[in-house]
Amino acid sequence: MGVNASPDGVLLAIDAGNSKTDAVVLSAEGAVLGTARGGGFQPPVVGVATAVDALAEIVGRAAAEASVPVRFAHVTACLANADLPVEEAELHRALLARGWSGSVRVHNDTFAILRAGIDEPRGVAVVCGAGINCVGMTPDGRTARFPAIGKISGDWGGGGGLADEALWCAARAEDGRGEPTALARALPAHFGLESMYGLIEALHLGRVPLVRKHELTPVLFRVAAAGDPVARGLVHRQAEEVVAMSVVALGRLGLLAEETPVVLGGSVLAARHPQLERRIGELLAERAPKAVTGYVTAPPVLGAALLALDEAAARPEAAARLRAHYEG
Repeated sequence: MGVNASPDGVLLAIDAGNSKTDAVVLSAEGAVLGTARGGGFQPPVVGVATAVDALAEIVGRAAAEASVPVRFAHVTACLANADLPVEEAELHRALLARGWSGSVRVHNDTFAILRAGIDEPRGVAVVCGAGINCVGMTPDGRTARFPAIGKISGDWGGGGGLADEALWCAARAEDGRGEPTALARALPAHFGLESMYGLIEALHLGRVPLVRKHELTPVLFRVAAAGDPVARGLVHRQAEEVVAMSVVALGRLGLLAEETPVVLGGSVLAARHPQLERRIGELLAERAPKAVTGYVTAPPVLGAALLALDEAAARPEAAARLRAHYEG
């Protein structure tokens, strides 16, 4: 086989998140031939060219393990930071320029989580990790999505948003501007501090790195579970956001009137906090009673690989074989 040849039916799937990247080389029959893992994919930080260079190194290792050249019948890449169509188009051009395949499909990485959680390409997923995002798809290729680039695109929530709101409420509770809440004691105590003033100072001066704010999200849920009204209000607000995105996506795809999977993933939702889960269930029952809620536990690269099989019009047995590899 020549170095520029494309192995018949050999596909490449990539799931590239902010913190890690997984690549898998697979056959059209759903057999995993080679895998590799690397660091996160952050074009806004390092630039598209540098980010794709790092991706190429990971892909090269997966191809080497599979004993195939870096040339594939099709490439599906589910990429973090591919939030807008213009970004998808730029990344699509960059991947095509690599010469890995003449057939390349780029998705936002949330689509990988959605496809990993459903048996066919039909449903809606809400991902709530550091931030929040929602996508939906139908077998005929229609999709629903949001820009999901932060407050300027109307987003609220995720672990980062919850931590910030908890700090805001706790600070105002301590100095009297806001409603009393146990968060004012629990948040600084997490870092061994005695007051919100002490935590504010520590965050501001860098004695507690800002990246550690995400540790406060589980604290918020513990305080809410203990009955604190302010903390419970934030948990319920997060549920409202999850359901609002779900209902809008279902409506855009015309799926509100039929049974449709709504899969929930990401660190905040996968933790299965009872109050959050219960409130999401109550709100979906009111606003989208046909929605069938599930939680994604499979690795997102499974979803990227299933999308690659969808593009290759693979037989259902191929998807079952692939799932067995990752879930069995």
